[in-house]
Amino acid sequence: MQFTAFERAKQGTGASRRLRNTGRTPAIVFGGTTAPAVVELDHNSLWFALKKESFHSALLDMELNGNTEKVVLRNVQYHPFKPLVLHVDFQRVDENTRVRKKVPLHFINAEHSPAVKQDKCLVNHALTEVVIDCLAMQIPEFITVDLGNAVKGQSIHTNDLVLPAGAKLVIHGKPNPGIATLVEPKEEIIAAPVAAAAGDKKKKKK
Repeated sequence: MQFTAFERAKQGTGASRRLRNTGRTPAIVFGGTTAPAVVELDHNSLWFALKKESFHSALLDMELNGNTEKVVLRNVQYHPFKPLVLHVDFQRVDENTRVRKKVPLHFINAEHSPAVKQDKCLVNHALTEVVIDCLAMQIPEFITVDLGNAVKGQSIHTNDLVLPAGAKLVIHGKPNPGIATLVEPKEEIIAAPVAAAAGDKKKKKK
C-alpha cells in the first residue's frame, strides 16, 4: 500500500496546530541509517487509509521527495472526540529489519464446517488478532484461520496458526491460548406460568 508524505519545515505545538488547520497531519519517520524526518500528510487521505486494515498491519511504501521508502505504521494519536488524527509515527525498514506487529485474523469457511452446517454451532471468537515477530518484508496483511473442517466443541489455538517462514508468535501469559471455539447454541428458556398465575388471581377474587 502506497501513500505520499511531504517535508515539514516547522516543528512545535503551535506549528502542528496551524498545520492541522490547513488539513494536514504532522508525522515522523524514524529508523534505518538516516536521521528521523519530520513530515506531513494530507489528513483526508490519511483518515481513509487508517480505516483500511492493511494500513495498520502491512508493509507500506512511503513516497517522499520523489523517493520511495519501506515503512510500517508504529503509532497513531487521535483527537479524544473529534474525527481528527493528531500525529502519526512510521518506522523505516529494510530486508534485515525485524519487527513486532499486530496482525488480524481472518476466519473463513465456518459456514461450511460440520460444526455449523450440521450441528448449528456458533463460532466464539476469543482473539481477532495476534502479535508476531518477523522480518519486516514478511509481514502478512492477515493470517487466515480455516474453520472448514471444524467440529462441534472443537477449540482452535495459536499453535494451529500457519505463520510466514521465520516468524514466531509473541505470547504473554498462558502458552497456546485459544483463538476460537465451536459451541452449541444455548436454548432460550421461556417462562410459561403466566396463564396459571392469571387463573390463581380469579380464584382469589371468588
